[in-house]
Amino acid sequence: MSDLVTIDIQDHVAHVRLNRPEKMNALSMAMFEAITAAGREVAGDRNVRAAVLSGEGRAFCAGLDLENFANSDPNDDFFGAGRGGFWPNFYQLPAYAWKSVPVPVICALHGVAYGGGLQIALGADIRIAHPDTRVSLMEIKWGLVPDMSASQTLRDLVRLDVAKELTFTGRVVEGSEAADLGLVTRLADDPLAAALDMAAGIAGRNPDAITHGKYLLDNSWHGDHLAGLRLEERLQDRTMGKPNQLESVMAGMEGRSGNYTPRHIATFEDLDNL
Repeated sequence: MSDLVTIDIQDHVAHVRLNRPEKMNALSMAMFEAITAAGREVAGDRNVRAAVLSGEGRAFCAGLDLENFANSDPNDDFFGAGRGGFWPNFYQLPAYAWKSVPVPVICALHGVAYGGGLQIALGADIRIAHPDTRVSLMEIKWGLVPDMSASQTLRDLVRLDVAKELTFTGRVVEGSEAADLGLVTRLADDPLAAALDMAAGIAGRNPDAITHGKYLLDNSWHGDHLAGLRLEERLQDRTMGKPNQLESVMAGMEGRSGNYTPRHIATFEDLDNL
């Protein structure tokens, strides 16, 4: 794993930290690669039950590294690599990869989350922000549209007119308004501590039920209601009566923590043909 992104796994919780504080974790080519690699590493570890995504230093992520932007042209690798032919593409993966991690991903936000930084946060399942956090879909400032999967993640969080306003204006939204709009889940004076605490609580639950719950909600929220009910039933069939579910019952009856085995699926692809 690159030093630009660190992973610390303790008690089944993976803490993924953007680690370029001298640049406010701004996104270089190497950062794109390191964040995507971190997502894949966490996704592939069946002992991980929850993940926390945070940023080192003064900010979560200030967006695109302007040195890359200023020193590049539209024909070089920074702009051209990974566009077209597969999706999510190279630029979408650092944000959208978290949707494919088969455990809840909780993002702790502080300082700023601008442009690509906000889009990475939007790929998480839950966002906890410091009240002073500032967020922005800032791509319009550079004459661009948001292209790190915001079209697919914003639709789950805000109204269409709100998404359009943020996209067209690039205005900076502060913590309390971000929570009111749905861009962040809730505020906390210490968002990282709150995220780690939430992750620890999730890690103490049946990992199969948590994974199935994430897959169910992500794959039925916008779909046909009958297909959603069918998926709900089939996922419950894969959960009920299995060792981890029975351990949940016994742990509850005996007033102790559950002693769970690793989740029984490796990736969400294992559920795609239900």
